[in-house]
Amino acid sequence: MSQKLWGGRFTQPTDKFVEEFTASIGFEQRLAEYDIRGSKAHAEMLGRQAIIAVAEADQIIAGLDGILKDIEAGKIEFSVALEDIHMNVEARLIERIGPVGGKLHTGRSRNDQVAVDVRLYLRDEIDTLLAYLAKLESALISQAENNLDIIMPGYTHLQTAQPVLYSHHMLAYREMIARDASRLADLRKRFNVLPLGAGALAGTTFPIDREWVAEKLGFDGVTRNSLDSVSDRDFAIEFCSFAAILMMHLSRLAEELILWSSADFSFIELSDAFCTGSSIMPQKKNPDVPELVRGKTGRVYGNLIALLTLMKSLPLAYNKDMQEDKEPLFDSIDTVKGSLKIFAEMIAEMKVRGDNMRIAAARGFSTATDVADYCVRKGLPFRQAHEVVGKTVRYCVETGKDIPELTLDEFREFSALIDDDIYDYVTLEASVNARKATGGTAREAVERELARLRKEN
Repeated sequence: MSQKLWGGRFTQPTDKFVEEFTASIGFEQRLAEYDIRGSKAHAEMLGRQAIIAVAEADQIIAGLDGILKDIEAGKIEFSVALEDIHMNVEARLIERIGPVGGKLHTGRSRNDQVAVDVRLYLRDEIDTLLAYLAKLESALISQAENNLDIIMPGYTHLQTAQPVLYSHHMLAYREMIARDASRLADLRKRFNVLPLGAGALAGTTFPIDREWVAEKLGFDGVTRNSLDSVSDRDFAIEFCSFAAILMMHLSRLAEELILWSSADFSFIELSDAFCTGSSIMPQKKNPDVPELVRGKTGRVYGNLIALLTLMKSLPLAYNKDMQEDKEPLFDSIDTVKGSLKIFAEMIAEMKVRGDNMRIAAARGFSTATDVADYCVRKGLPFRQAHEVVGKTVRYCVETGKDIPELTLDEFREFSALIDDDIYDYVTLEASVNARKATGGTAREAVERELARLRKEN
C-alpha cells in the first residue's frame, strides 16, 4: 500500500518526513464519500463513451461501493504514504479488483478530481447550513411573535435613544440572518458547475462527456476553462466570506445576550442548558455559549484571511500551496454549523423579562425626540425644536425628573407652543406606535412585517 502510484519517474523513495509534511489525508478523510461518488460517475461515463469496457466500469463501480462500505464501517486505515484521499481510494481499488482499477484515472487528474470532491462536499454542507439558518430565523420570528407588547430601550452608542418593541429588535437580527441565507444560496448557484474533465490543466484527449457527468452528479453545468477549473478556489473564499459575515452577526447578537443576561440589565434569562457555573462563586450563571460564539468569530475571520493570502500570488494552474485551502474551509464549516445549531436552540428557549425592559426604556429621556417632533408639528423648525428639547432635558437632569413627569407649566418654560396634548406623545406606547411606516417599530408595522414573513414561509 505504500508504493506511489506516480513513482515511475523517481529512482529513490520520498523522505519519510516529506511524506508526512506533504500528506493531506489527515484532514481529507471527510471527502471520502464525495471522492467515491465522483469516481463512480466518472467510471460510468468512461464505459458509456467506450473509453473502457462497460464491464470494467461496472467492476470499478462495485469495487468503489465496497470501499465506501468499509470506510463507513471503520475497516480502512488511511495511509500517509498514499498522500491524499484520491490515492488512498485508488490504491485500495487496485488492491481489491486488480489492474482494471488503474483504468479509473483515465481522462482525469487529481487536480480536477479534488476540485469536484470539494464542491460536492461543500454543496451538501451548504444545504445543511441553509436548514440551520432557517431554524434560527424561525426562532427569532417566534421571539417577536410571542413578545409583541414588550417595550425596550433602543440604543445608539449604547446610550438610551428611543423606545422600540423587543419584537422589532429581534426582527432586526432576522434581517441579518436572511441576508446571510441569501448570500449562501447565491454562492451555491454560482459554484455548482462541474470541473471534472479539466485534467491536470489543459483538458483531456479522451472523448469524455462532461455534460453527462454534470447531470449525474447534480451540477447545473460544466466549467468553461480548464486552467481556471483546476486553479479556482473562489468558491472556498466566498464561503469563508459568508461565514465571516454570519459570525459577525452572531457575535453582535451574542454581545447583546451577554449584556442583557447580566444582573445590571436583567432583560433576558438564558436556559440553564446553555450556561455554566463558576468553580468558586456559586451564584454565577455564565453565558458561555454566546461568549464562545463571540470568541469563535475571530478564527473564522482568520480562515478567510488565510485563504485570501494563500491564493493572492499563485500562477495558473494548480500549485501544491492549494492543498492548504481545505483546513480553513473545513474549520469554517464546522464552526458555523455548530454556532448556528446551538444559537437556534438557545434563542428558542430564551425567556424575556419585559418588566425590566420597560423600566429601562422609561429612563434616559427616551421620548425626547417625540417632544421635538411635537414642536415641529406645531410649526417650529426642527433645529429650533431640537434646541428646545435639549434645554428641556438639561432641566430634567438638574431636577431629577423624566420628560413625562414635567408639568405643563414646566414644558411651556421652553416653548409656548406646547399644550396639554403633549402627554399624548411622550408615553412609551405613544412613542413606539407613532412610527408606523414600513420598517418602523410601531406594533402595527411589526405585525405587518410578521404577517409578510408568515406568508413568505
